[in-house]
Amino acid sequence: MEKYFGESTPKLGFGLMRLPKLPDGKIDVEQVKKMVDLFMEAGLTYFDTAYVYDGGESEKAAKLALVDRYPRESYTLCTKLCAWMGAEDEESAKQQFYTSLERTGAGYFDYYLLHALQRNNYKVYDKYHIWDFVKEQKEKGLIRHYGFSFHADPDLLEELLNDHPDVDFVQLQINYADWENPGVQSRKCLEICKKHGKSVTVMEPVKGGALANPIPSVQKIFKDADPDASFASWAIRFVASQDNIITVLSGMSDIEQMKDNLSYMKDFKPMTEAELEVIHRAQDALNADKSIPCTGCHYCTAGCPMNIPIPEIFSVKNRQGNQPAFRGVREYTIATQGRGKASECLQCGQCENACPQHLPIIQYLKQCAADFE
Repeated sequence: MEKYFGESTPKLGFGLMRLPKLPDGKIDVEQVKKMVDLFMEAGLTYFDTAYVYDGGESEKAAKLALVDRYPRESYTLCTKLCAWMGAEDEESAKQQFYTSLERTGAGYFDYYLLHALQRNNYKVYDKYHIWDFVKEQKEKGLIRHYGFSFHADPDLLEELLNDHPDVDFVQLQINYADWENPGVQSRKCLEICKKHGKSVTVMEPVKGGALANPIPSVQKIFKDADPDASFASWAIRFVASQDNIITVLSGMSDIEQMKDNLSYMKDFKPMTEAELEVIHRAQDALNADKSIPCTGCHYCTAGCPMNIPIPEIFSVKNRQGNQPAFRGVREYTIATQGRGKASECLQCGQCENACPQHLPIIQYLKQCAADFE
């Protein structure tokens, strides 16, 4: 008897978003076949794609590399319907489901997600009646389990789970760098799902590859703890060690990445207390790496007439690093939800007068507005 839905599922999932490419830009299906074979031989079974990945080529690759080559009951396949991208109206949004069935040839989907719900798009799923549509497909047996993937603030997550208590699972962005990041709030979102009794599949465990090559201070912490462990292994094992996790999706782009992930996830063992302490030191090192030397004391926010969450905005800015620009914008949107934006600063100066670090806050806010708005 499982303690939670998906407890017995192998804790590494194969994310089909960043598949290897040929020189002409097409997916290298032959290499994907080899990666699928290694994954299946290791006893792992969860594959994740989406209608919009690679313009539909990811779902087609799933057919060629997986569905056409393995018995249907030997693996589980997840895909997603994106009502705010690639859809112009209710009919075209719903058509994505049928197109995904045709592309993959899977016959049914073990897991199905409403894709990437955020503050600026979640209402379109209501407008197009997608929630009811997906439940109808589940009743027909074309979907076994349904849920939604989520990129917004904890308040919206709570609202969605209250409004849709019958979802089977949620897909969240969780990694050690975003555990307390005000622009993601991984820990709090996971706790909300646990409160509602919802299991979680995890995306971005390596934060789009950033944690496979972390900042030098973090690299040193991990190498001192275990010289032989890859940086990605620390990130993926941290997430897989949390409660209520169905599986952790890794978007593997070549055979070497697959082999590395299998080396520690084929026979996954949760992190020990000593290893979790190493993660805590890495988190502290990330937090100490501040291009804006804000200490997060919040003295600046107490009298802000525009209710601008200044430390949270600076935290998003400091975490920007080498990640794609859209991630910073998304995190900024979450951090400022229901509060003032950087561009709304009146330049009254009360924040700078209150700042014990004597930071040029107004100038920093101007830069954040230029970067994220």
